[in-house]
Amino acid sequence: MTLAVVRHRVRDYAAWRKVYDEFAPAQQAGGVTAQSVYQVAGDPNEVLVLHEFPDRASADAFMASSELRQAMERAGVEGEPRIELVEKAK
Repeated sequence: MTLAVVRHRVRDYAAWRKVYDEFAPAQQAGGVTAQSVYQVAGDPNEVLVLHEFPDRASADAFMASSELRQAMERAGVEGEPRIELVEKAK
């Protein structure tokens, strides 16, 4: 299992969340098996997103997709997101 850890700043959390929720079918089609969203205490526009994938290849393909980048732009992501991919320890 691969976990994508994504942290980024958004202009407006409510607007970002609307686009994020609408993008759920694309997440599923891209291999996301579980997801969760967190906000930094004291700054609701600083967001941490966790996406689980069955394998690294699925995670790499999803994170590199132009569809994801376009959705992030529509959602108001500011700057370049910090993305880390980690593997479940065995």
